[in-house]
Parts: sequence; C-alpha cells; structure tokens
Amino acid sequence: MRLGLGIFGGSFDPIHNAHLIVAELAREQLGLDRVRFLVAGSQPLKEGRHHADSLDRAWMVSMAIEGLAGMAIDQRELDRPGPSYTVETLRELRVENPDHELILLLGADAAREFPRWREPEEIRRLARIAVFRRDDEEIPPGFDLEVAVPRLELSSTAIRTRVAEQLSLAGWVPRDVAEYIMGERLYGSNGA
Repeated sequence: MRLGLGIFGGSFDPIHNAHLIVAELAREQLGLDRVRFLVAGSQPLKEGRHHADSLDRAWMVSMAIEGLAGMAIDQRELDRPGPSYTVETLRELRVENPDHELILLLGADAAREFPRWREPEEIRRLARIAVFRRDDEEIPPGFDLEVAVPRLELSSTAIRTRVAEQLSLAGWVPRDVAEYIMGERLYGSNGA
C-alpha cells in the first residue's frame, strides 16, 4: 500500500485549533502517513493581505504542531522568492517523495477558487485533491476526496479581532501560540 502525504497549505495568520482538528481528521479519514502544514509566502489570490510576517506565521505553526504525531511544517514557499504557487511546490514534493501519494487538502472556499489557481490541471495530475466538507456545505464538483469535518466557528479573522479587543485566546489557539502572539505584539496586541 502506498503511503499518503497530506499537503495542508495556507496563510495560518494565525494557525488555530480548527486547523489542527481538520488536519487530524484528514489524516485519520484518508489514512495519511503525514500531514505537512505548508506555510504560504506571498499568495497570488491574497497578495498583501497577510497580517503577520512569514517568519512569525511559520514559528506559530511550528509551536502549534510540536508533539503532534504525523504533523510537520514545510517552509519552502517562504524561502522561494515571488508568489507562492502550489503547482511548483507539488512538483518539488513529487520528486522528493516518490513513494507517497500526494493529497492536497483544501477548504471548500479554496476549492471554489481552484479554477483561478496557476495550472489547475497540472495540480490534479500531481496530486489527488481532498476537500474539507461540513455537514450542510456544498462543495464544487470534480474533486477526488472529501473529509467530513464538524462546523467549527474558529477563524484567523476572529482571532485577530479578539487580540485587537484584548480578549482571551484560551481554546482558540494552542497556549504557546497565544503567548507568542502577545509576546511579539502581533495583531494589535499590547503584549499584556
């Protein structure tokens, strides 16, 4: 049986507990050997919309997944100049992991934007695509796999708002991530 490598990309601005839950559900439901959190550098469809710099976002992902079985961070898009294109990353991963089936993990919102991505058909050739689906959520047709996930009302936007309003992040992000956000004064925090 071929090993499966899940590729979970995103801004992770910041990473939160829902990201960790859906990554674990994907690993379980799809029988993945590993899930790599691929931290985006400059996303072409979200250009200029990152709130924390790339190193802060990568550090928060590293802290959030530390000690979680089968989870790893991949920073290659942060090291690559220019926009981050998934197709380029998948080409590299295909060469580096010839014994693994690549599974690209997408939220339903990203799946709807997928036709706008660079070389979508080449992406389909390089990897199977799994879409996170909440119970009542419609996902676009034409994707290989689905991962059933609960409705989790957590978002990076809501977390940034909580930080700006000086509200607790307990239960929203791992403790180390919350401490990092406050210590580094990210998202308008006062460091208190």
